[in-house]
Amino acid sequence: MRSGHRLGRQFGWLWGAYGTSALGTWLAFGAFPLIAIQVLHAGPAEVAALSCVGAVVGAAVAVPLGPWVEFRRKRPMLIAMDLVRFAALLTIPTAFALGVLTFLQLLLVSVVVAAADITFRAASGAYLKTLLQAEDLLVANARFESTAWTTTIIGPPLGGAAIGLLGPVATVVADAVSYLLSALGISAMGGREPRPRRREVARMRAGDLLVGWRYILADATLRRLLFNTALVNGLMMATGPLLAVLMLGQLGFAPWQYGLAFAAPAIGGLLGARLARPLVTRFGQHQVLVVAGALRALWSVGLAFLGPGTGGLLLVMGVELGLIFCCGVFNTVCATYRLERTPTDRVARVLSAWAVTTKASTALLTAVWGVLGSLLGPRTAIALAGVLLLATPLLIPRRPAAESAGSMPRPPACARAPRG
Repeated sequence: MRSGHRLGRQFGWLWGAYGTSALGTWLAFGAFPLIAIQVLHAGPAEVAALSCVGAVVGAAVAVPLGPWVEFRRKRPMLIAMDLVRFAALLTIPTAFALGVLTFLQLLLVSVVVAAADITFRAASGAYLKTLLQAEDLLVANARFESTAWTTTIIGPPLGGAAIGLLGPVATVVADAVSYLLSALGISAMGGREPRPRRREVARMRAGDLLVGWRYILADATLRRLLFNTALVNGLMMATGPLLAVLMLGQLGFAPWQYGLAFAAPAIGGLLGARLARPLVTRFGQHQVLVVAGALRALWSVGLAFLGPGTGGLLLVMGVELGLIFCCGVFNTVCATYRLERTPTDRVARVLSAWAVTTKASTALLTAVWGVLGSLLGPRTAIALAGVLLLATPLLIPRRPAAESAGSMPRPPACARAPRG
């Protein structure tokens, strides 16, 4: 692995575009539910539908987009997905200003944005693999992961202040503008992207929609990692609404304490992402993947013992700090491992299938845990999720995988996009 950290001008623009859009997303965090409640006077079922139904339908819409993106240049796809999200989000403040905003429009926009998010992730991963040398992928993914957690730290507090001063619609405008700036940044990258190898069959067949899943399921290592990631992410996210009910309702925490409990520990993700590369250099990629993946499953059960007052607040912050630190390491190494193990001509479809699966499973588990929380109480449901998470390390591959098509030698430099 190289000792240098310069990844070129093109990557710099891509990284900056990602950071801009990520900050916009976190500025608008929670804006849709607030608009539904404050502006449209929506009930609990409608608010839940925004997060669950929107994500599931958006994932379904994204299924055919993975194969479609695979055989096209990725940078135009990235710009297009940014512009789609910009245009979709901009309809919200426009309709609000005209007095014609409806819940159906919020739901449709959430579907479009979810589908565009998945497609953008698939195209960006495929583009990154052609943009950088294999030995630079871990550094690049560490920078993306660090940026994600940094924007998590600063975005919600700024967004909360903006919502308090200007209302939730203003943060949606900021989110829309961030996608426009991202599109402009990607457009400014320069360089020449190689044309993907075309398929022999011009028309997309039904079987093409499943290529990503077929490749993942045929690879024992990727298959286990997908199941592990989908289950861990789903169980962690499913307890979020229940934890809000427990902290803000039964235990009487103030909203600022609730926000602090989850914003401050995000620094653990930043530290984890920065330590991922040194840890891989010292202990090896597979060892770090196994240990970090196992450790990230051990923390959530502690939330079942949450109590009121300062002690409870410190407990949440400590649990979240440890959890997010392990996630920062694991996410960085897993993203790199997945790119290395996937052939270049299948990356977009594999990443699309991966994102669709994790997003749909998260939405499903969130709905299931909402029902369990109503039947058993939020604390019991949180404890149940924590206990199930303790079993998820069994899904992590224990042995280094044999070399796959994704780890074959890379094409010569003339076949790759020039570096800035």
